[in-house]
Amino acid sequence: MQTLMAGFRPVPEQISMLGNGYQHSIALTHGNQHLTFGQLDQRVDRFAGYLIQLGIKPGGTVAICMERSFDWIVAALGIMRAGAAYVPLDSAWPDSRLRFAVNDSGADALVARTALLDRLQIKARGIDPCRDAAAIAAAASVAPAPIQPESIAYVIYTSGSTGVPKGVEITHANLAHLIRWHQDAFGVTHKDRASHLAGLGFDAAAWEVWPNLSAGATVCLADEAVRSSPELIQQWMIRERVTIGFVPTVHATRMIAMEWPATSALRLLLTGGDALRHGPAVQLPFDVINNYGPTECTVVATSSVLQPGAHGIPPIGRPIAGTTIYLLDEHGEQVPDGSIGEICIGGGGVGHGYRNLPDSTKRSFLPDPFANTPGARMYRTGDRGVRRPDGELEFRGRIDRQTKIRGHRIELDEIDNALVHYPSIDFATAIASVSEGGENQLVAYVLPKETARIPSAQELQKHLLSTLPDYMIPAVFVRLRALPLSPNGKLDLTMLARPTDADLLPGMTAKAPATPIEEKLLTMVRDILESDGVATEDNFFLAGGHSLLGMQLVMRLRSTFGVDVTLRQIFEAPTVERLALLVEGNLVEAVESMSDEEVEKQLRE
Repeated sequence: MQTLMAGFRPVPEQISMLGNGYQHSIALTHGNQHLTFGQLDQRVDRFAGYLIQLGIKPGGTVAICMERSFDWIVAALGIMRAGAAYVPLDSAWPDSRLRFAVNDSGADALVARTALLDRLQIKARGIDPCRDAAAIAAAASVAPAPIQPESIAYVIYTSGSTGVPKGVEITHANLAHLIRWHQDAFGVTHKDRASHLAGLGFDAAAWEVWPNLSAGATVCLADEAVRSSPELIQQWMIRERVTIGFVPTVHATRMIAMEWPATSALRLLLTGGDALRHGPAVQLPFDVINNYGPTECTVVATSSVLQPGAHGIPPIGRPIAGTTIYLLDEHGEQVPDGSIGEICIGGGGVGHGYRNLPDSTKRSFLPDPFANTPGARMYRTGDRGVRRPDGELEFRGRIDRQTKIRGHRIELDEIDNALVHYPSIDFATAIASVSEGGENQLVAYVLPKETARIPSAQELQKHLLSTLPDYMIPAVFVRLRALPLSPNGKLDLTMLARPTDADLLPGMTAKAPATPIEEKLLTMVRDILESDGVATEDNFFLAGGHSLLGMQLVMRLRSTFGVDVTLRQIFEAPTVERLALLVEGNLVEAVESMSDEEVEKQLRE
């Protein structure tokens, strides 16, 4: 750590220095739009000056909730240059979750589009880079605020076991640790082109952007539609000549089984977020790197170059530079190689702790008893692992009630807490199960109150969507007849039986499509979800849909009906019946805006 401190430079300083040597090199690209390092530095300088003008102080926090864009990256860099920490939020979260994160982080301002600012109605100052463009451009240039290694760079929210999200504080020293390892391990230069497609509320987004920009590489921003399928990601990476690409595990599993042209520019495909079930079967024209690391330890703690054709569970690798991995038993002692132990992480990536949660920080961020450095700490992950004879680690699941779905870490207790707040539910618990397709899915077990009407699966799903993001919504709801108790009277979740059709909560009575549009939409949704059992009243997300499949639906609506519907609108109108009304309304508006000649032409066609 002393070496790191001696050569410490915060991200904004590293990127502003590139303006001297690579001022005209492309820093960011998004479709046909480009931004050079010189232009990026100027925009960041103005934004930081504007924040300081508004009274943002070093050590403060500013939240960001926008689409993937140049504005997003300028805002994050400007916040850090002003000496504050940025708080990345995902616009797909429910409003209640967004408000909680803004308030809990103590954000002095929220950078977002005006529509979201008007809807959330929070106390923090609202900044819209489009609406406030003139004021930002007129802001005076100021000297960057001094940033110390222990200063907080960002606060990122993850699912919390107490029923509410918890903010993880990552310092500039932590971020510098990640940047230095990434650049050294992957030989990043100004000639590289890196992908940026991870969810903006997911810590992998920080990994995609800051290490690559700090090396002078070009960061390529993907449209939301691209993120919806491995096939579209592959086409986009080839078209954009991406050399370093990151994809979540759920997409990597399919992408490493695809055929790739030998002329592809891609040299590294990085993945992480979930347990990878198999590696590449054959040699690909690029290396596949499997990575592991909790949010609390700055994205990556171990990394492994996967060997084509290897059998068994793909390893999560060895500790990255400046990181130590311990496998401990229940007494805190290191287990011998080949034995399973809890993964505990020490070194430069261990974060500052949880925001406003000193007890949780004390339980999870412990003094490192094995380190020689005074004050060294380690993080208890709650994950289980084993060290193989070749020195690489394998992931062996969780020791508590935490899981991952599509790369998002989830505390199952948060789902339980939301379910038991439904009026007719007496007890509820959620578990992670492997679906027939081999992916993790959530299954909720609920015990209705004796005298209450049994709720439908759709009613519970609607209830959960008011407070939880879509990836935390169970795919299956099972009715319990009694509490699962052990012989000594304690709750025993291992006694939960595998559900049968008779155990599933009832759905709503299926109705036939009432209009031609409903009929087309129902066919479309069934095709996307690969299920013929979906009815017009079924919620898209309860029936197995998620944000990425939702983007496929957005694209299909555009190509079939010629209407532009957003993902948020699908969340708000998630059934075929309600979505048909939305499509019909858009079509009526389009016709009303046409001239008589255009209407006649459309009718002839």
